[in-house]
Amino acid sequence: MRVLLIGANGYIGRFVADRLLADPAVQLTALGRGDDADVRFDLASGSPGALTRFLDAVHPGVVVNCAGATRGGARELTRHNTVAVATVCEALRRSGCGARLVQIGCSAEYGPSQPGSSTAEDAVPRPGGPYGVSKLAATELVLGSGLDAVVLRVFSPAGPGTPAGSPLGRLAEAMRRAMQSGDGELKLGGLGAQRDFVDVRDVARAVHAASLSAAQGVINIGSGRAVRLRDAAAVLARVAGYGGALHELDSPPGALRTAIGHPRPDPDHAHPVAYPYPDGCGSWQQADVRTARDRLGWRPRIGLEESLADIWMEAACRI
Repeated sequence: MRVLLIGANGYIGRFVADRLLADPAVQLTALGRGDDADVRFDLASGSPGALTRFLDAVHPGVVVNCAGATRGGARELTRHNTVAVATVCEALRRSGCGARLVQIGCSAEYGPSQPGSSTAEDAVPRPGGPYGVSKLAATELVLGSGLDAVVLRVFSPAGPGTPAGSPLGRLAEAMRRAMQSGDGELKLGGLGAQRDFVDVRDVARAVHAASLSAAQGVINIGSGRAVRLRDAAAVLARVAGYGGALHELDSPPGALRTAIGHPRPDPDHAHPVAYPYPDGCGSWQQADVRTARDRLGWRPRIGLEESLADIWMEAACRI
């Protein structure tokens, strides 16, 4: 089976590439903007016609799209998350390869949900920010394309390679700095949110399973359990061996949003302060993962403590 992987150098894409390369039945071709891609192509600016010619030449059986942007203004997010997917869909429609499309979506497409609830695939999406809107638009393009396609709505990925700007990445970096400087107290803000963390290696397993399956539509990929960021911070402190005190800062919602989005030194606090950034998903998200189990035969295998230990190992190695 020949698989064309778009976005192989991204956070999720790197692990998807590793997973696919471990399958001896898969012939992998990577397409992306970087010099190390097998084929250089920018989905946000390239034409569907050019991509169609490449598809006809390579003739993949599956196209996996892990490319996209998580930050930037509405225009940039639309270019990289929506226009790019429109290019992929149009190229696949024009091509004679008949490839299956596996699109990586995200839980931000759902937006906030009721605390205590599990969000299933039939929930009405109400994204709370431009990122979620751009990803939801991409999902609708895929679902309306008439292609053999599946969208994996990934909740909060964690584990090795976690971006430093993500909530868990920032927590690990703040803890590293506190331990390096000998601070016995770490002040943290914005830890009341509860998120469904799923290890990025489990996400890669889901992509592999979706590539081999006939499942279509939207499928949630998560752990099925919401974890408060405050509790994740406590686990991270344990695996890091940080013996200091963790104090959560209380801030008004407006001030917290500003601090989360653009962390900066707080003159009123002498100790390190870490703020996760907002994702437009409110205080609670938890995936209903029964569809992934039933249609992909997939279940998460890696627990949050192992994911956090890997995040910490990478953070601790930074100079």
